[in-house]
Amino acid sequence: MTPTRSAVRLSDGRELIYFDEAPGSGRSGYPDTRQLPPPPPASQLRHDPLTDEWVAIAAHRNTRTFLPPSDACPLCPTTERFASEIPAPSYDVVVFENQFPSFSDRIVPDELTQVTDMVPVRPGHGRCEVVCFTSDHDSAFGSLPPARVRTVIDALADRTAELSALPEVAQVFPFENRGVEIGVTLHHPHGQIYAYPTVTPKTAAYLRAAKRHFEKTGRNLYADVLAAEQEAKVRVVASNEHWTAYVPAAARWPFEVHLAPHRQVPDLPALTDAERDAFGPLYLDLLRRFDGLFGKPMPYISAWHQAVTGEGRELGYLHLQLFSIRRAADKLKFLAGSESAMGAFVNDIVPEAAAQRLRDI
Repeated sequence: MTPTRSAVRLSDGRELIYFDEAPGSGRSGYPDTRQLPPPPPASQLRHDPLTDEWVAIAAHRNTRTFLPPSDACPLCPTTERFASEIPAPSYDVVVFENQFPSFSDRIVPDELTQVTDMVPVRPGHGRCEVVCFTSDHDSAFGSLPPARVRTVIDALADRTAELSALPEVAQVFPFENRGVEIGVTLHHPHGQIYAYPTVTPKTAAYLRAAKRHFEKTGRNLYADVLAAEQEAKVRVVASNEHWTAYVPAAARWPFEVHLAPHRQVPDLPALTDAERDAFGPLYLDLLRRFDGLFGKPMPYISAWHQAVTGEGRELGYLHLQLFSIRRAADKLKFLAGSESAMGAFVNDIVPEAAAQRLRDI
């Protein structure tokens, strides 16, 4: 069942959207009683001429909330003692504009100044949103029932469609960071959506490779990679009628899995009802396997790769990348000299061995 969608405005003008699994919740009737200051202006984008990449400068994010106590969590429902970002006393899934965004539509005219003749500057036009998966502060995505995962997917699809239609948005990126080891600043189960004004460096590299492959073979690159992994079987962790989860043959991270639909679709809105329903059970199984590797919650990043909104969209193939920096029970994979300075990854775990360990759980 498609969730019921209702939008409200917070006291500083930011948008908040409830996605309710049962109609008639009345959550939109609760006003935000806080007296918030105006949201910050958009960040700056500065172009690095040495790498041909855009870097966002967002100094206001340095003051964002950092690991507050549970009774002052801004992602829990509002109570009599604490007014949070969510005015209603309960919710299923909720999405709202980030109070400390890396990108936004709040452009200050004539604010930008040239840094040097070599470094163009432009406003960080776009949007950043927070996605709360549950009102239960002590839960986790892996503890959600499949029906709630379906609600999350429907919410992400809704936001992807709406944000992709904005003229300044080049790419929509939903993701979840989990664990203090990853760098989360709020413990409450949540993800984020970045609507970028430029194509990210990773996606640009994907598109270059996909274009070369299509010009050479006439086929989609990711579709061919997925087919090769399905045929090889050795790195496949799990699958069902609509999705396959596998460890990439050239995985960069100690434990990394791609979860891909069996047909090429550009983004989440393009998934059928059957594909959306089939995603949850398989993804929850993967998260269970990740947590089972070392017998404790696994820090991870869960990243949706979607097609860009402009040139090269036909080359995209929706897939989820799930990976962890934990390489042993008491060891993390740090991005040190080779990875951070040179962008050259060295993986400590053989991908085939990682796949076998995940299958064995």
